[in-house]
Amino acid sequence: MFDAKAFLATVPQQPGVYRMINAAGTVIYVGKAKDLKKRLSSYFRKEVDSIKTRALVSQIQQVEFTLTHSETEALILENNLIKEYLPKYNVLLRDDKSYPYILLSAHKHPRISSHRGPRKVPGQYFGPYPNAGAVWHSLKTLQKIFPIRQCEDGFYRARTRPCLQYQLKLCSAPCVGKISDQDYSEQVRLATLFLSGKNQQVIDDLVQKMNSASEQLQFEAAAAYRDQISALRRVQEQQHVSGEHEELDAIGFSLQGQTAVVHVLFIRDRKILGSKSYYPKVPADTEAAEVLSAFLLQFYLSGHSEQQIPKEIVLPLEIPDTEALADAISKLAEHKVRLTYAKRGEKAQYLALAQKNAAIALDSRQSLTQKMRARYLALQQQLALDTPIGRMECFDISHTMGQATIASCVVFDGEGPYKQEYRRYNVTGVTAGDDYGAMRFALDKRYGKLSDESKIPDIVFIDGGQGQLNIALEQFANWPFAKKPLLIGVAKGVSRKAGLETLILWDSGRSIHLPEDSLALHLIQQIRDEAHRFAITGHRNKRGKALLKSPLENIAGIGEKRRQALLQYLGGLQGVLNASVAELCKVPGISKQQAEKIYQACQNK
Repeated sequence: MFDAKAFLATVPQQPGVYRMINAAGTVIYVGKAKDLKKRLSSYFRKEVDSIKTRALVSQIQQVEFTLTHSETEALILENNLIKEYLPKYNVLLRDDKSYPYILLSAHKHPRISSHRGPRKVPGQYFGPYPNAGAVWHSLKTLQKIFPIRQCEDGFYRARTRPCLQYQLKLCSAPCVGKISDQDYSEQVRLATLFLSGKNQQVIDDLVQKMNSASEQLQFEAAAAYRDQISALRRVQEQQHVSGEHEELDAIGFSLQGQTAVVHVLFIRDRKILGSKSYYPKVPADTEAAEVLSAFLLQFYLSGHSEQQIPKEIVLPLEIPDTEALADAISKLAEHKVRLTYAKRGEKAQYLALAQKNAAIALDSRQSLTQKMRARYLALQQQLALDTPIGRMECFDISHTMGQATIASCVVFDGEGPYKQEYRRYNVTGVTAGDDYGAMRFALDKRYGKLSDESKIPDIVFIDGGQGQLNIALEQFANWPFAKKPLLIGVAKGVSRKAGLETLILWDSGRSIHLPEDSLALHLIQQIRDEAHRFAITGHRNKRGKALLKSPLENIAGIGEKRRQALLQYLGGLQGVLNASVAELCKVPGISKQQAEKIYQACQNK
């Protein structure tokens, strides 16, 4: 038993972070405190009201703490330790994806594009946007208003004549000099103002340019400016939501039981840029203020830069340690960040909108959860299992005539798809078109070196008939663990129509046909279709890369500059493929030995 009294005698009254550890040596909770002794003493009182706290304390075998200079430092350290240990009793935010930005590059002729990840490419970044769809929509809008190139640098450098984008008036073709550098720079300046939210200034500038061109009898240029102005005004009409506040995040929050939704509304440049819902993992009997506080801690202190964090964050309810949290976020953002509670005015309207979205998202989430639980229960009853189904995995193989073979493994936990555990495998060392060999390869990759027993599934579905199921039986013949998954083959009917699937059970070899309206069948179809989708997506990507790959890329001694020289001198890839050794030798920088290598590579492609 943990000797709380002896431990508390060693704890100082200083700020810091503590880690609670169970008998297995696993960190089960990480917390921070302005006064460690006072906070830790509260856990070991004789009467504790919280069920969650009592359950936590009953598992403690050891407590470790780290002192910090201030409560702000303690917050930052707490966030880092939560990310490292993922403790059972902490609220966990699973979404660590970076946000997409619009990048205006710093080239001689700047390119406008989507960017995700570290901002190492020189240029101006606008955002963040809540998802890739918002970026794509913005890029399409920009392309119709400002004829700035969006093509890749390699494509841009290889051009000898305008591409289709120029013919469609979506690009001004700076690559071949169809627009002067000065005029192109002016379009870039206007696009920068537009992305900064200064739409009216852009319109005023264009009106002035249109009038000037008209006075100088340059009617074609005046018409082009007129079209730009019309397009801009249409965009302004579509942007219904705009206000006085330049940048803030409005946080909507809804909690029911162990299901929580945090909806973040992003306001940038005085308009709603977008929004996104998050679903943190919440331990039982956790209060709303604790969930929201944990979300803010992990969301804003997990790699967000000063451009991502706004100057103001509007909250729906009061949380503890507001000042310390604001100081920690400000320290990371390198500018002052305020946490406020709006009750009236425009900010209150933004908050109400975020709250409404959070409530709708929670209702939708709970409806899906209840439907999924009903399906799990139906499958458990159909298979006559004594214990609830926790983890299921499904395998599928995808290829085209044996080429670019990909195996997929998708995972469902008790709540549905668990995409963090999805895996794809590039099948190698197997005869082309050998589905059995590919299945053996995938199963060996997945389970051959498995050491974590918690990841052993309750059920493994194999998309295929008795042959594929026999391969799985071979894999599990010498299974080293006590827990062994139930293997089920999912064979399509003769007509391969949904609802006519046959389930083949490995333990008895018997076949089961479920009715089309069976909830158990719907769950099996869902996981099977998800495995098929995941496999075929990977296969198409692999096949697409192989089709687009140039035979010049694998030639030793032929780098990017020489490839560009070959393409420009010989008029593209087709010209290189049809060129003789003598013609290749005429390309600047290509020796006779290199020309022979290139010729052989092109003939054997």
